[in-house]
Amino acid sequence: MYKLFLTTLFTALIATLSNADNPKPYAVLGNVIYDNIENIASLKEIQSYKLYKDEIDTYTQEVAQAKELGYKVEKSTVSTEKREYLNKLRTLSKTNDYYLRSINSHYKESMSKKNYKLFSQIINTGLIDTQKNKKEIIDYYYKNKEYIDSKGVIDAFLEEDTRLRARKEAQKKYYKTKQQLEEEKIKRIRSQDKREQKRLEEALQKDLNTKKAEIRKTQRRELSN
Repeated sequence: MYKLFLTTLFTALIATLSNADNPKPYAVLGNVIYDNIENIASLKEIQSYKLYKDEIDTYTQEVAQAKELGYKVEKSTVSTEKREYLNKLRTLSKTNDYYLRSINSHYKESMSKKNYKLFSQIINTGLIDTQKNKKEIIDYYYKNKEYIDSKGVIDAFLEEDTRLRARKEAQKKYYKTKQQLEEEKIKRIRSQDKREQKRLEEALQKDLNTKKAEIRKTQRRELSN
C-alpha cells in the first residue's frame, strides 16, 4: 500500500512538473532541467538504472522544490532568494548533465554489446539526440532488425523516410513531366521553324524560277528581232 502511495505521489509530481509553465528567472538554465525531468524519472523503468531509483526519486523531489522556489522568486525582489534559486539550479544542472552523459554512454554500450532491448529503451527516453544520431540508429536497426523492437523513435524515422521517398518520387515525376512538356514544346517550335523555312525556300525558288522564265522570254524576244 505504501509503495502504491509513493508511486501515485511521484506520478502526480512528475505530471505537475511537466504541465506547469517553467519559472522565468534563469530560464536558460532552468528550462533544460525542468524539460528533462520526466525523461530522467522514466529511467527507473530501465534495468540498468533500477539501482539508482532512490537517487532519481530524490532528484525529482529536488527539481520540484526548485520549481516552487522559482515561482516564488518570479514574484519576489529579495536578492538572497534569487541567489539561493540560482545555486539550486547550478547544482541540479550538474545532476542533469550526469544523467545525460550516463545515458549516452549506455547508448554506445548497448550497441557494442548487442543489448538490443537496452538500445530500444534508451533511444526512446527522450534524452538522446536522436536526430543527430539518426543515421547511426537506422543503420544499427537494419543490421539487427530481427532483434529490435522498432516501436517509437525507429518507427517514426521509418515513416518519415517513407514520406520523404514518396515526396521525392512525386517531385521526380513532376519534374519529368515538366521536362517532357518543355521538350515537346521545343520539338513543336523546331517543326514549325522547319516548315516555315521550307515554305520560304519554296517561295524564293518559285520567285527565282519566275524571274528566270521572264529573262529567257525576254532574250528570245530580242533574238527574234
